[in-house]
Amino acid sequence: MGHRVVIVGGGFGGLYAAKQLGREDVDVTLIDRRNFHLFSPLLYQVATGALSPGEIASPLRYVLHRQKRTKVLLGEVVDIDCERREVILSDQSRIAYDTAIFATGSTHSYFNHPEWAKLAPGLKTVENATAIRSRLLLAFENAEKDSDHEKRRAELTFVIVGGGPTGVELAGALAEISRDTLAGDFRSINPADANIFLIEGEDWILPSYPPHLSVAAEASLTRLGVHTRTKAMVTDIDQEGVTVKAGGQETRIPAKTVLWAAGVEASPLAKVLAQRTGVKPDRAGRVPVEPDLSIAGHPELLVIGDMAAFLQDGKQVPGVAPTAMQQGRYAAKLIRNRLRNENTNPFRYFDKGSLATIGRNAAVAQIGPFRFSGWFAWLTWLFVHLMYIVEFENRMLIVVQWAYDYFTHNRGARLITGEEEQENRVRRRGRD
Repeated sequence: MGHRVVIVGGGFGGLYAAKQLGREDVDVTLIDRRNFHLFSPLLYQVATGALSPGEIASPLRYVLHRQKRTKVLLGEVVDIDCERREVILSDQSRIAYDTAIFATGSTHSYFNHPEWAKLAPGLKTVENATAIRSRLLLAFENAEKDSDHEKRRAELTFVIVGGGPTGVELAGALAEISRDTLAGDFRSINPADANIFLIEGEDWILPSYPPHLSVAAEASLTRLGVHTRTKAMVTDIDQEGVTVKAGGQETRIPAKTVLWAAGVEASPLAKVLAQRTGVKPDRAGRVPVEPDLSIAGHPELLVIGDMAAFLQDGKQVPGVAPTAMQQGRYAAKLIRNRLRNENTNPFRYFDKGSLATIGRNAAVAQIGPFRFSGWFAWLTWLFVHLMYIVEFENRMLIVVQWAYDYFTHNRGARLITGEEEQENRVRRRGRD
């Protein structure tokens, strides 16, 4: 039996590590509670009806089927036995390892308000995306049936909390749906009357971008009819709307649909891993790692992606897909070099840049020394995202879908699914 590598998580970090290790003389076991790899940067397009879930997901077994020494297991790792070097699954089965790579990503952070989770869903999974899609479309359907002006206005008011890339992309896509895609579909309402609010606590939206790009993004959103609120904090969310505090004053926004794109924290497994290894997680629950991505005192345990608290030049590396990909490749290289008794330089993140789209023909980009916005940035966003889609077939499907949507102004995946979501909306309307 060769060196046993267990990879926990089939996201960008875990998958890239597994693919790289497929070329080495090791036995790899990839464990994930889903049977597919999800291209999460395009989840917002599923949530807004532009793409279907199958177009941004690839079965892990298919992606890795050519790697004969790679095994894929469907399961959830809930604990680890460091002494016996075994990971423990939810069914209490155990998988032994010589080296383990943990890459289970992150989840939503509601800043000590867990009760907001049901009222303001975030966007991390396929289920999140389809539930949000249903909420958005049901809002227009309910407004069409409601004759009361104030209730109709609340149904057509959408609040997105968090002005980072996900929030900006959601706001832009939702504005296009209301002002373009749904034009002429209803008889009692005009979807373009929808009010879309984007709430951000920092001084400007896209706070990680250069100020002039943030200004350009805000101008694009304003042209689409989105109302941005910066230096504003959400203090309360309930079934009737959102309370926002800005400049020392609180404002109430009556809204039936609230979406969360504000904060993230490491997955629950990070806390377990920190406890078992005796390290202290950071404020976001991430596990502190050494320069080679291992846990102090446990060189056999590597943590990558959103789970890892990795400082470079005194700053936490960004929790984005390119970071996870680079760390996944590095983890594979580290294992290979260890088996060959070769040294490996510390991990160094290379920032390839950032991209965010703000609807049709509009985006912002920072790539190396270049900072630009508008149509060319939008084309760059399209090309870069297509290149990172795992399966060639999915790339072709997305190209065709995007081209069709671009020329027809349509979104073909506008389906309301999920009985629970529909029942909840009917109950809320019944209490009004």
